[in-house]
Amino acid sequence: MTTELTPITTRCGTIAVVGAPNAGKSTLINALVGQKVAIVSPKVQTTRQRLVGIAIHESAQMLLVDTPGIFAPRRRLDRAMVKAAWDGATDAEVIVLVIDAKAGLKGDVPEIIATLANRREPKLLVLNKVDICVKERLLDLASRCNELAKFEEIFFISASTGDGVTELKAALAARLPLSPWHYPEDQLSDATTRLMATELTREQLYLQLHAELPYAATVETEKWEERRDGSVAIHQQIIIERDSQKAIVLGKGGSRIKEIGATSRANIADLLGRKVHLFLHIKVRADWGDDRSLYSAVGLDFVD
Repeated sequence: MTTELTPITTRCGTIAVVGAPNAGKSTLINALVGQKVAIVSPKVQTTRQRLVGIAIHESAQMLLVDTPGIFAPRRRLDRAMVKAAWDGATDAEVIVLVIDAKAGLKGDVPEIIATLANRREPKLLVLNKVDICVKERLLDLASRCNELAKFEEIFFISASTGDGVTELKAALAARLPLSPWHYPEDQLSDATTRLMATELTREQLYLQLHAELPYAATVETEKWEERRDGSVAIHQQIIIERDSQKAIVLGKGGSRIKEIGATSRANIADLLGRKVHLFLHIKVRADWGDDRSLYSAVGLDFVD
């Protein structure tokens, strides 16, 4: 008696999204997924850990790895973020390099392209933010990028407006191998709700605080209590490096931390679909950037 194998008709695979800080990688991930799964702010280096967003196009399931921006690292945290970015590209079916079309080949971008040139994975180039750049320069920029590394396809998009995203999504789906799906159809990310809650509060630090403080701060969810009425109580620490930074986080009469808490609580409640009680505490820890437990909590390797 022979058993006939059912042919696989679905596609699934990993797509690594890499680029310099503030190129629009997280915005693109959210646009491809169709819902927010990665935090976004106008400031650079918003993404700190490798995060998988899950997008569906027809019969294809795309595992989109939103990596930290690649830049010249100075601190231990910087080195861990850059390592996570390159690790995220390892063994991907496709690597998507996102470049801010307005900024062009500035900063770390030429070095990133040079590194990609030596990688075996298929590479696509995405020139983002075309809605705010000089259109006449786009073809020249694409040509210069292709001279540094051979890209199989080049896309001109605006992740924030959605222009060109549908075409990119279809092209990515077509490149994936035949494979069963790795996640349920309704799952949008592999991040835990606890991590997403932490990230949503950290997003508010980026959006509401100015200057350098967001880069000298992190958020840790220390307690998660399920209540009988179906709500959840979440206790989070905003960890800063110096006592003098407390006043910035607190704001006049505590107004800033109240606003951070109110907005984050609403976003977490929307994520969970239930009532949330959010309690924020400020903690000074000068050496938090050397705390192994904080690295493992967000999926980063502790590097020397």
